[in-house]
Amino acid sequence: QVQLVESGGGLVQPGGSLRLSCAASGMLFRFTAMGWYRQAPGKRREPVATITTGRTTTYADSVKGRFTISRDNAKNTVYLQMNSLTPEDTAVYYCNRWPSAYDYWGQGTQVTVSS
Repeated sequence: QVQLVESGGGLVQPGGSLRLSCAASGMLFRFTAMGWYRQAPGKRREPVATITTGRTTTYADSVKGRFTISRDNAKNTVYLQMNSLTPEDTAVYYCNRWPSAYDYWGQGTQVTVSS
């Protein structure tokens, strides 16, 4: 079965950086487009970055120029490098298939941006 394990979150000051990782299993990862999603308190989960099997990337306007998504097919892992973080980036971050997410979601990783 599909498993998605996110890690790398934490507490960071505004302007700081974090690198999130998502280890995937139970799927043909190299043939699967992936996305990073986030859910802030009281808000709906939204995609913030996506990467196709051909490594074409897209970003939400709110993170464009600050976040970079990448993938390592040999490790079945997708990454999200987050720079210039702001308090508005505070959320639980998840990875999943994109654009059609699996019903299964991992536990996510909490990112808190605060001074």
